[in-house]
Amino acid sequence: MEKVKLEIIGLSYSQTQSGAYALVLSEVNGVRRLPIIIGGFEAQAIAIELENMVPSRPLTHDLFKNFAEAFNIKVKEVIIYNLKEGIFYSKLICDKEGKEVEIDARTSDAIALAVRFKCNVFTYESILGSAGIQLDQEDEESGIATPIEDPKKSSSGKKDKSDLSGLTIKELETRLERAVEAENYELASKIRDEINKRTS
Repeated sequence: MEKVKLEIIGLSYSQTQSGAYALVLSEVNGVRRLPIIIGGFEAQAIAIELENMVPSRPLTHDLFKNFAEAFNIKVKEVIIYNLKEGIFYSKLICDKEGKEVEIDARTSDAIALAVRFKCNVFTYESILGSAGIQLDQEDEESGIATPIEDPKKSSSGKKDKSDLSGLTIKELETRLERAVEAENYELASKIRDEINKRTS
């Protein structure tokens, strides 16, 4: 399977889910974005490392890194390898004295460790193709977005803000564009999951 390299482009606070954050990853040589909803603790752990802050005592992810290094274990890369029912699955690819070991991890923890070990983060083309949000190159500056999924159906109708199930695919795609334009990646992630549910 073809791997796609990702980079962190932002963390934003969830306006609808208390204590949750949207971690936004982007493909390195492209315009697609992959928003992932994570908890506050993991968001803090990622932000602290990205901002080069040094806590007075080691956080859990710092402890893991110190423990791994004490036993000569290095995290070489992180792979987001699966997506089921809106949940991303990841693994750490580790090296211990030339022997490669894969360790299953929550995606938020895997990213928090990736920034500490300064290793690359990858996903597969199939995952980015089904769960990513694409900014057209000509529209990137204006923030107009199109979903990765092919637009298949057209319709018009009502606009219920809280319930996505009553909307058509076309209406969902329009809402997805607006959410990305407003940088509301948490809402964009929910809309994307609803579209994927219907088109899979």
